[in-house]
Amino acid sequence: MQTPVSDADAKAKKAAFEAGKLTKRLRHYVGDAINDFNMIEQGDRIMVCLSGGKDSYALLDILLGLQKSAPIDFSLVAVNLDQKQPGFPGDVLPTYLADLGVEYRIIEEDTYSIVKRVIPEGKTTCGLCSRLRRGILYRVADELGATKIALGHHRDDILETLFLNMFYGGKLKAMPPKLVSDDGRHMVIRPLAYCRESDLERYAALRAFPIIPCNLCGSQPNLQRQAVKQMIQDWEKRFPGRAETMFSALQNVVPSHLADTGLYNFAGLQLGEVPAGGGDLAFDREEFQPPKSISILDSRPKESVCGE
Repeated sequence: MQTPVSDADAKAKKAAFEAGKLTKRLRHYVGDAINDFNMIEQGDRIMVCLSGGKDSYALLDILLGLQKSAPIDFSLVAVNLDQKQPGFPGDVLPTYLADLGVEYRIIEEDTYSIVKRVIPEGKTTCGLCSRLRRGILYRVADELGATKIALGHHRDDILETLFLNMFYGGKLKAMPPKLVSDDGRHMVIRPLAYCRESDLERYAALRAFPIIPCNLCGSQPNLQRQAVKQMIQDWEKRFPGRAETMFSALQNVVPSHLADTGLYNFAGLQLGEVPAGGGDLAFDREEFQPPKSISILDSRPKESVCGE
C-alpha cells in the first residue's frame, strides 16, 4: 500500500523541481551567451569580479558549474575590490570563497574617500566610482595574468543602459556582451547577458548567497537608472514579454533603417540598388512577428562550454 504524500512533502518536491528548472535555465542562458559571443576559449584565465551582490555571486557559481563539464579547460580567479565603505563586512567574501575552495584575491583600495571628497553631497557617485573601480580591476587583471574579465551584468542591466543612453546621452548604445578595453589590452565579458534579473534574484535566494549591500551608490534616491528600471518593470507588468522583445531588437539591428550616416552610406544611396534590411516600408503596413526566444538550445554547437 502506497504511503500518502503529505502537503509538506508535496510542497518540498515542487520547490526542488522548480529550483532545478531555474538552475538549468540560467546555466543554459550563460552557456548560450558564452557560445554566441565566443567569450571563453581554451586555456583562458577568467577574472570574475565579485562585488558581494546577487549577480556576481550567481556568475561565479554558474561558471564554476560549467567549468566542471566544459569540453575546454579554463581557470577562474575571483576578485573583490574592498572600497573601504563604512560598515563593509570585510570577512564575508574571504570566508565564502575559502569555503568554496576557489582561487581568490581581495584588493583593498579606499575609493570611497575619494568619491566622497570629489562628488558634492547629493550628486550621483556612480560615474566616478565606476571609473576608479575599472582602472584598479584592469591593473589587477594584469597582475593575475587574466585573459578575460567577467562582469555580472544581466539582460535588464543591458536594457537599462540602452534607455539611459537614449534618454540622457542621445546615443543608441547599450552594454555589449563582449568588448575590448579602450587601450586594447583587456577583454571584458558578460556571461549573464541573456539572464533575467528576476531569475537571478530567485537563484540568489535558493543558493543563500551572503549578500552585501552597496551603501555608497545603491542608497542614493532618484537615480536615473532606478527610474529607467522602474519604467521597464512597469512595461513588463502591463505587457509580459516586452523586455524580451526589446532585448531581441538589440540582436536584430537594421542600419539602413536608422539615421546614422557613419553607419550606413545614405549619401551614396542610388536608384537601382537592392534595399537592405527589410526593404522599403515607407508606404507598407508594418507586420510585426513575435521575436524568437533568446535561448538557442536546439542550435547550440556540440563543442559548447555547457558540455551538454
